[in-house]
This record gives sequence, C-alpha cells and structure tokens, in this order.
Amino acid sequence: MSRKALVTGATGYIGGRLAPRLVEAGYDVRVFVRTPEKLDDVPWEDEVEIAQGDLTDATAVRRAVEGVDVVYYLAHAMAGRGDFEKAEADAAEKLADAAAAAGVSRIVYLGGLHPDGALSPHLESRKRVGEILLASGVPTVALQAGVVIGSGSASFEMIRHLTDVLPYMPAPKWVRNKIQPIAVRDVLHYLIASADLDPSISRSFDIGGPDVLRYGQMMNGYAVEAGLKQRPIAPLPVLTPWLASQWVNLVTPIPRSLAVPIIASLQYDCVVRENDIQGLVPPPEGGLTPYRRAVRLALGKMRDGEVETSWQDSSVFGAPSDPLPSDPNWSGHTVYIDDREIDTAASPAQLWRVIEGIGGENGWYSFPLAWAARGWMDRLAGGVGLQRGRRSATTLGTGDAVDWWRVEKIDRGRFLRLRAEFKAPGRGWLEMWVEERPTGSHYRQRAVFFPTGLSGRLYWYSILPFHGIIFSGMLNRIAATAEMEPTAVSDPTPAAMPTSTSAAPTNSAAPTTAAAPTTQGDQR
Repeated sequence: MSRKALVTGATGYIGGRLAPRLVEAGYDVRVFVRTPEKLDDVPWEDEVEIAQGDLTDATAVRRAVEGVDVVYYLAHAMAGRGDFEKAEADAAEKLADAAAAAGVSRIVYLGGLHPDGALSPHLESRKRVGEILLASGVPTVALQAGVVIGSGSASFEMIRHLTDVLPYMPAPKWVRNKIQPIAVRDVLHYLIASADLDPSISRSFDIGGPDVLRYGQMMNGYAVEAGLKQRPIAPLPVLTPWLASQWVNLVTPIPRSLAVPIIASLQYDCVVRENDIQGLVPPPEGGLTPYRRAVRLALGKMRDGEVETSWQDSSVFGAPSDPLPSDPNWSGHTVYIDDREIDTAASPAQLWRVIEGIGGENGWYSFPLAWAARGWMDRLAGGVGLQRGRRSATTLGTGDAVDWWRVEKIDRGRFLRLRAEFKAPGRGWLEMWVEERPTGSHYRQRAVFFPTGLSGRLYWYSILPFHGIIFSGMLNRIAATAEMEPTAVSDPTPAAMPTSTSAAPTNSAAPTTAAAPTTQGDQR
C-alpha cells in the first residue's frame, strides 16, 4: 500500500516542486493550501488531493493530517511583518499537536542553515519552528539548508539581477561571508529520502552543496556561467542590512519585504557544521551538484521557458489578495471603471496569444514611459514594481505573477483577469475578453478600481487624464499586434462574452454584466 504524504506550502517554491515528485515516488499526496485556485493550472493538480485551510486553523489542520503517514512542513512567512515569529510558532504548534494526535509517523521540515548565537528574526523563527516540531513526539527530520540555487529561487534571482545590472558592485561587508549553497534538486532529494529514515531518528541535519564560497564568489561564478565579465566588488561597511535591502529592492525584482529576510540571513557565515545526513541518505545520482553547475542548469531552464516554480508564485505581504467581488456586491460601493472594446481582423487565437503574452519583455502596449515611471514609484514605496516580470513568456496560469499583477482567473482562449499588487489606496483589476466574430474577433478590456477613502478617490482622478492615452493605446495596440501574429495555431473554441455598458471611466455602481464572460523531469 502506498503511503500518504501531506505537503504544506504546496503553492510555494519548494512545495510546488516536491508534490509532483512525491507522486512519482509512489506516495498518495494531499496538499494543504489556503487558496486551491492557485493550483488550477499546475500539471499535477489531478494527481493530488487538495485540502483547503490555513495553518492557523486548528480544526482545518486536524482534518488535513487525518490518515497521513508523512507531513512535510514547508510553510514560511518570508515576507512577514509584525509579530510573525509568534504566528509561525503558533502554526507549528498546531501542526505538531495534530500530527501527534493523528499518529503521523514522520514530520519532515525544511529550515535555514545557521550558526550558533544571536540570529536574525527570520532565522531565529525558522530555528524555533524546527524545535517545536522536534518536541512534538512525532519522529521529525529538520533539514537546515542555506542559499538554494535553482531557476526561480529568490536567492538565485537576487544574485542574477545584481550581477546582470551592475558592472561594478558596491556591496555590504557580508559579501565576504562564507556560504554553502545547495541546488534545489539536492534539497528535493533530501526531503524525499528523509521520509524513509528509521523512526528512531528525530533530529536536525545540516545540508549543503559541495562548494563553500563567499557571496562575492557566487556572484562572479554566476557571471562566468552567464557569459559576463566578472564584476569588481568593493565591500562597504556603511551599507547596513537595511540600506542593502533598499538597494536590492531598487536594482532587482525582489521586493523590499522579501529582500529584508534574505539580506538578514547573509549577515553570518552559513556553512554545514556536520555531515551526518550523508551517512543515512545516499547522495543523489552523480553526487551533489556543484554551484556553477546549478547555475548553468537554472539558466538553461530559464532559457527554455521551463521554470517550474518561482519566488514570484508567493503572495506579496500587504498586496491585495481578495478576489474581485461579483457585480451584484458592487451596489452601494464607489467603483471606478474604464471599459473599452474593439473589433479586429485577427482571429481569436491570434488575439489570445497577444493577451496571454502581455507584460514582462512584451510590455503593456501603451505609453511605456508612464508605465515605467509608475513602476519605479511602486519600487520606491516597497512594492514589486514592473521588474518582477513573469515566469513564462508565452503561457499563464492561475496565481502567476505578471509584473505588478497576479493572475486571478484565466479561461484560456477567452478571458483573463489580473489583480493589481502595486501600492495604491485601493484595489484594482484588469480584465480582457476575446469573442469570435464572422470577420475576426472582438476584444474587450476593463479596468476596475475600488478606492479606499478620500486618498483612493484622489488617486483615481489624478491618473484619469492618462487613461485616454494608456487604456485606449493599449486597446488599439493589442488589436494591431494580434493582426500581425502568425495564423498557424488553431483557434480555441470561442465563448460568449458580455456586452460592454460603457466606453469611458465612471464612478457609478457596477454594470449589470458579470465580471467574467458568460460563456516533471529534469530538476533545475
């Protein structure tokens, strides 16, 4: 009989890669997620059982661990604020109590590599979570990893962008600290193998790759693999962790809320202090992955458009996360709408390819200077800005990041809804529809903004003069670009779409139309 594994954090970077590999290994997999819709477009969705809930909900946690043999605890509040240490500890205690009561035979936890002594709040919190799980009475393996290198990892993206952008590197003194990076494929190897350890083993294990490097060496190792000149690096003692996180926020796509814990963890020499895991878990085929090979593999995945999971998939702290309310709920609320539509000679397939490829390197098809300026304003405010880009240049899935947007709903070939994650006094969405017409197709786009207080109303009216340029230009350029698209791809089945009720901004209640149309392999 196959064993049952529960994966928490399955919509995150590691969990999203672990779940399908556990399926391949013969496990009956259940994933525990707050938002099941984020798994709508992952290829392994139908191969796992999805349990909805939050780790702070003791009842939901008890249901999730029922009948489970192995629990993988991969949830971290990387961008948390306030008393996130207490929140993480409380969640770990609920999981530990539920696992013990349910007779779970093994907990596997992924924490952070750390030295002895005082630690940053995030590393201290990860250490504390491991201690709580180890004290649960359930045999627990707490793996402690340092910088994880793989396509889409936040640490790798920070190294990549800092090296790509800056020909000369003014850097904090921690670039001289020693770090033992590990390839994401090796992390997954240890996670899967840990479930098979003898029940008598319950302890923490340090894990790392074969190379011990200084952070500056990691950056120049990346430069060599990327075909760049090695960067001169000058450590500057005046660059405090706070200043360094602001610098990373401006130069890389990593938002300040995520840069802060990453930078804080680099204040120490983080190397493996014991290699006991190697006496219990055979190394992966071919041995542990050297740093430069891990970089080479990650770059290959990016080049081929095969990034399996990314730091972008994680929710941004403080960004709007509630879905667009259904239209009937708009009654009585102040809502600003910009609704436009156009007929085009392009087929629905041509039009949809342009829509699904929007953002990232393709941009937003109108007034690029205005988009860039707004993006920098968002970065200065600590938001994600436009540098975040997108994981794939051609395809989108529910939950994917697209610059400062998040895919909230996608009906491929027909409808796309993006939820804004930029800093603004209100909540915003951008929707796009495709409808087949006898001589081509019909394109409709709608921007929706729910203002918060007076500042939200002033914000909308301050940008109102630009809407005629931005949204009108966007509408026309998307239609024109679609007409130039190749026609070889078969047209998706068309769907009916609602008729527009307005072609200009309004602050009236919502229209009566619905918000949506009516109608694993190599690991790098």
